[in-house]
Amino acid sequence: MEREDILNIFKDNKAMLEGHFLLTSGRHSNQYLQCALVLQKPSVAEKLSQELCKKIEEQNVDIVIGPAIGGITFAYEMARQLGALALFAEREEGAMTLRRGFTIAPGARVLVVEDVITTGGSVREVVELVKKLGGQVVGVASLVDRSNGKVEFGCPFTSLLPIEVVSYSPEDCPLCKEGKPIVKPGSRKVKK
Repeated sequence: MEREDILNIFKDNKAMLEGHFLLTSGRHSNQYLQCALVLQKPSVAEKLSQELCKKIEEQNVDIVIGPAIGGITFAYEMARQLGALALFAEREEGAMTLRRGFTIAPGARVLVVEDVITTGGSVREVVELVKKLGGQVVGVASLVDRSNGKVEFGCPFTSLLPIEVVSYSPEDCPLCKEGKPIVKPGSRKVKK
C-alpha cells in the first residue's frame, strides 16, 4: 500500500479534518486526523493493521497495549494480527495504569501502539508503565505520526503514515489570535 492509498483511506472516511483543534498534547493545530472514523470499519482497521505489521521489525510479541481511548481499538486489531494479547492502559488519578484485571508478566514482550502520535507523551507513559511492571518494550507503532519521525521512545518506532502537521503552543497559536473557536476532537466541546 502506497502513502497516497493510505491518505485516500483517511479522506474517503472524512477523517482528515480542517479547523482549529486542541490536541491531547495541549497543542493547537489547523488539521486533525480522526483515526476513530477509520478504525470504526473493521475491514479498514484490519487492512491498515496488516500494512503496519509488515513494517514492524519485531514480530515476536506477547502483548500489544495502547493508551485509552485512541489506542484501544487499534491495540486490539494489532494484537489480533500478531497473535498476541490486547490490553489498554488508562488514566487513574492522573497516571497511566492497568485496570480491569490486566497484567503484564515479567519479561513479556510488549508492543506499545497508538492511533496518532504528536508529541508521544501518552505513549512514553505507557512505555514507562510496561517497564515498571517488568515487561520488555520491543517497539512502538502508530497509524499516524504527526511528528514526521521526530519523536523518540528509546526503542524501534514504526508508523504507517508519517506526516508533518503544524502545531502551536496555545500562547503562539495564530488561530487563537484570529479568534477562531477551538474544538477538542472526540468531543463536541468548543473551548472559549
